[in-house]
Amino acid sequence: MSELINNSKVRQDKLKELIKKIHGGMPLEEAKKLFKTDFESISTDEIVALEQTLIDEGMKVEEIQSLCDVHAAVFDQSITDIHKPKDITKIPGHPAKVFSDENKQILKLIESELEPYLDKNDTTSYLMKRIGIDRLMNVSKHYARKEYLFFPSLEKKGIDAIPKVMWGVDDEIRADLKNVQAMLNDKEEDLNRINKALKAVIERVKDMVIKEENILLPKLVDIMSFYDWVMADQGSDEIGYFLEKPKESWKAEEKVETEDKTFKGEVSLDAGALKPEEVNAIFNTLPLDMTFVDKDGYVKYFTQGKERIFERPKTVIGRHVSLCHPPKSVHIVEEIIESFKSGKKDVEDFYINLKNMYVLIRYYAIRNSEGEYLGTLEITQDIAPIQAISGEKRLVFK
Repeated sequence: MSELINNSKVRQDKLKELIKKIHGGMPLEEAKKLFKTDFESISTDEIVALEQTLIDEGMKVEEIQSLCDVHAAVFDQSITDIHKPKDITKIPGHPAKVFSDENKQILKLIESELEPYLDKNDTTSYLMKRIGIDRLMNVSKHYARKEYLFFPSLEKKGIDAIPKVMWGVDDEIRADLKNVQAMLNDKEEDLNRINKALKAVIERVKDMVIKEENILLPKLVDIMSFYDWVMADQGSDEIGYFLEKPKESWKAEEKVETEDKTFKGEVSLDAGALKPEEVNAIFNTLPLDMTFVDKDGYVKYFTQGKERIFERPKTVIGRHVSLCHPPKSVHIVEEIIESFKSGKKDVEDFYINLKNMYVLIRYYAIRNSEGEYLGTLEITQDIAPIQAISGEKRLVFK
């Protein structure tokens, strides 16, 4: 047995060499033996740095992703900081604890609701597998919270290997689950094929739990700030949870100071900030016309897109809305605005045939966070091209 390698640079080079050999087809047992001979153990940080370096050196994310389960098997039971104290994972309702608790729920569901029926093809077992896979499909929400609430913190620190590889595997698991669900709903499908596909996706879900617990969570605990966790907590309800919402909520006692990401000259918005030039360009790029009338009934703004449905010269800015429409239709506009002011309505729709277009005209009441009426927004769009859409498009055609 050779002397264990402890030098950091040498270890990384050796680990890269091992991973490349695995990608080249080295049998799993041989890779495990070689790993134990040279390393004995590995840390979470080393795994993260290794995958990041491989990507930086040009190895495709898909290549790492395709053998991600093999990597996990080689490193299994060898990660030295698995049991490192992680106090926040013990705090009731904390996003880290909720995430870890969900992993326990995922494993429990698999163990109690799917695995007992795997090799059985009787009617009851078939029904239980259908119910179990429907419930396991909720793992997508667990993955979505990881992808949208945790990964940004890693990426801000320059760690994009974990998000790229793990998100890719997440999507593969989602696709596998949908496939098994479709197979279970097809009465003509071969039962042995169903069992084989079900076993495969269960193993992938269980492997992801190991990766999340032993690689992702320790890294998140190390790098996510208090503010990052607060933002993750606030976004969790919108995305949803695996099977059920946590019974306990995390109430942070410390005062959270919002990170100021607004630069000079930018307009601070509810989610982010934009330069006036960006705001104007975004509005003018939208495939629709927008006109805003303030609370007193005066035209304050309209977009300047390339394709306009109704002409609006800039001379209408500052003009009262009652003077911008033919006398025969003024009363309709006034009724809409009055219904918005009173709170009776929030939206009103009209649709008309105009030349070769089918035009949808929508009026919205614009209110602030306290519900106070600020004005009316008119949105006009030719929806004929949208109505003509059929089928699916998932690729970019050159």
